Parts: sequence; C-alpha cells; structure tokens
Amino acid sequence: MRIVLVGPPGAGKGTQAVRLAEKLKIPHISTGDLFRANISQQTDLGKLAKSYMDAGNLVPDEVTIAMAKDRMEQPDATGGFLLDGFPRNVSQAEALDELLKSEGIKLDAVLDLEVPEDEVVKRIAGRRICRKDNGHVFHVTYSPPKVEGVCDICGGELYQRDDDSEDTVRTRLEVYHTQTEPIIDYYKSQGLVRTISSLGPVDEITRRALDALGWDEGDKK
Repeated sequence: MRIVLVGPPGAGKGTQAVRLAEKLKIPHISTGDLFRANISQQTDLGKLAKSYMDAGNLVPDEVTIAMAKDRMEQPDATGGFLLDGFPRNVSQAEALDELLKSEGIKLDAVLDLEVPEDEVVKRIAGRRICRKDNGHVFHVTYSPPKVEGVCDICGGELYQRDDDSEDTVRTRLEVYHTQTEPIIDYYKSQGLVRTISSLGPVDEITRRALDALGWDEGDKK
C-alpha cells in the first residue's frame, strides 16, 4: 500500500506511522528522517538542505521532493510506503502525484488523523521533559510524575520546552491549517481520504486506521 499520513501536530502521527508501517510491512518515510539521513551522510541534497537551514531559511519544496523521490525509489519501498510529513502543502502534493504518475503508480489512501484543537494544545502543552541527558518525558495529565517537577526515574528537574508552550502550539496549528490542511481537500477530490478519530488508546487508534484502510490480519498487501 502507498499511504500519506496527515493530521495536526499532537495527533500522534509519529506513533501511528511506526505501528502502521510495521503492520503493513512497508517503510515509514518521514520528512525528519529524510533530512537527518541526507545531512548526516553528506549527500548533495543534504548539503544543499543544510545550507538553507544554516542560513535560517526554509528548505525549498524541490529539495524536499527530491529527497522523497530518492527514498521512494529504494528497493524496500517498491511494494509500498507510508509518507509522514510529506507532502506538507498542495504544491508538494501535486509534485508527488506527478512523480508517482511518471512511475506508473498511485496512492492507495490518505489517512487523516482528526483531533480537536483544544486536545492538541492539552497534549503538547502538558509535556514535561527531564533536563538530564536521558530526556525522560512526562505529562501533567496523562503521565504525571509522582512529585511535581521531578523526574521519577532519575530525579532530574522537569521543564516545559519553548516549543511546547501554548502560544507556540497555537502558532503551529495555524501554520497547519493554512499550509497543510488544504491537502485534505485536494485528496478528497480524488476519493483518497480516510478520516479517523485520534482520540483514545493507541491500540484502538491503530485498529481504526487499519479498518479505514481495509486491512486485516490475513492481508498480504
């Protein structure tokens, strides 16, 4: 299967991407991993991306698209893939369509993880990270430490990252609504979107996703 995974920050895309890729036996291709791999391996694309990042600029779509193209052409992706974080806007979605068309293949589904905005803020703004190198993660509501502000595991101080503040989360949501959310309508016009709720236990969300994709334990897709 060839799948695009979309949803706002805090929807649990990273967790579900790993679980779904394992079940479906396809590689999980995330934008973050693409950038880290190309930069660490000092590929031409990685060097180009790093030059933009070092200058404080956004990496152009064409560089991201080229990285995705290279990854999707690897042997392990010939039978399918799950894209996480790409495409990020309609221009990238159009470029992906053209790329797949040139290879004589197409997407099977676009899985949209739906979660209320207030829940997104609650999930992200409630995170607390241990200041020590281990980076243990807690949550003020879902997995609170036994002693407020203190890591259960090593006794380190827990703090809220700047990226996790409510103001920053709401800014990230606005960017999502403006730039990424329009790809849902783009793919709806192709009949590809499968929307599921991202509320509830992780296992339950995974089952909803597999059901929406029409997959069961006996499938060999």
